[in-house]
Amino acid sequence: MRPMLDGLELPQVQEICTYDRRSLAEHKPPGMSGNLLQNLGRRPTRLALWGVATGPGALGFTQQLDEKFRAAKAVPFTADISKDSEIELMLIDDLKLQELAGKPERFSYVITLREFIKPVEPEAAPSIDSDVLGDALGQLNNLTSGFEILGQLSDVIARLAKLTEELQQQSTRL
Repeated sequence: MRPMLDGLELPQVQEICTYDRRSLAEHKPPGMSGNLLQNLGRRPTRLALWGVATGPGALGFTQQLDEKFRAAKAVPFTADISKDSEIELMLIDDLKLQELAGKPERFSYVITLREFIKPVEPEAAPSIDSDVLGDALGQLNNLTSGFEILGQLSDVIARLAKLTEELQQQSTRL
């Protein structure tokens, strides 16, 4: 099977390498000797491939490859090496093109691909029950009436403070 990138056949691929990494978190439990490793799953698979495009269509091929790179969209990739890994979409992470000197219509290319994992859709926010909303509005009304009571209490406290001051003045005269 020839490697294909979004319907574009990659000519004369010389080498394909995969880079798979696993995320591990190391924990040091208190009071225990040694460490525990927590498996956090794998990172997106990366592929690096290089090849040579020759002939009259080589320049057009490099232009199409460059357009796909600049579009920055996930594209399907098929090759023997990625068939069993169930990778569907890849992002072109890096692209290097080189015109080979002294060889007409000959270009080398190096492509780095990264597995595209579709983001998980966020769960829909639960709807607010109308009874709960009514209770909340009732509590809000209670709070506003509490503010009115506080205003009245501050008036009473101001009067008491004035009365206390007058009583102190009366007691000093006696």
